[in-house]
Amino acid sequence: MGKTAIVTDSNSGITKALGDKLGIYVLPMPFYINDELYYEDITLSQEEFYLHLKNNSNISTSMPSLSDVTELWDKLLKEYDEIVHVPMSSGLSGSCNAAQALAQDYEGKVFVVDNRRISITQKQCCIDAKALSDAGWGGAEIAKYLEDTAADSSIYITLNTLYYLKKGGRITPAAAALGTLLRLKPVLQIQGDKLDAYAKSRTMKAARTTMLEAIHRDITERFHSPEDGSEFHVMLAYSGTDLTEANSWKAEVEERYPNHAPLMCDPLSLSVSCHIGDGAIAIAIAKKLPEEFLHKYQ
Repeated sequence: MGKTAIVTDSNSGITKALGDKLGIYVLPMPFYINDELYYEDITLSQEEFYLHLKNNSNISTSMPSLSDVTELWDKLLKEYDEIVHVPMSSGLSGSCNAAQALAQDYEGKVFVVDNRRISITQKQCCIDAKALSDAGWGGAEIAKYLEDTAADSSIYITLNTLYYLKKGGRITPAAAALGTLLRLKPVLQIQGDKLDAYAKSRTMKAARTTMLEAIHRDITERFHSPEDGSEFHVMLAYSGTDLTEANSWKAEVEERYPNHAPLMCDPLSLSVSCHIGDGAIAIAIAKKLPEEFLHKYQ
């Protein structure tokens, strides 16, 4: 067993079952649905969540309670020397700042990383952290690497509906009505700690082309890397329970990046989905961990 434990939350898309397989500890995110408390992947499944969404239930997200966080840390520090805790981006939730404040009482044994990521890029960051821990890196070194490489990722998401952005107050009712009338498919981006508008497309097909072009530009122009994406993980995600569009999207991206096939296509975390609704598809990239880092202490 390594000396440094890796902890994240279910915003990463890492379920408890997957966390057990990967050796990563997961805090489930709390949701209030019609004033009743649920925990992602524990008492709230993807299917149940989307049924509530379809029925227009009152859904709000929260962050793990401070007692849940410290209870997990205290338990792990009986087995591990250190903890690296990777919550979702501080720009998208208060859970990172809250955890950083808690860590001050742990005498340098807990490192809370603001990796400025969410969902599938956060998941990859945690997998990298576990690999570094297994390779003998200490908590401070892992935390520094994750923060130094925080900007080495991109996410693009195409929405099937503007309803949930309007409901959450992220666009005006007039803009939502116009977008719905014109049947626009907005493409959003997450680079760093904000969810921003990127482009508008008339069809899902056009939106998919826009996302692929954006990823290509990021790889070749922003990161100055080979256009085949060989220096990056290419990841896909979707929202909802109908996989028709997600499977079609997966096939298209695998054709564009054949060296990455077969690609994983994961469900988006529910904390993202509650703001964008079902039927969304996403693509993300994250720089690969340098191979030599895994042999640093060998």
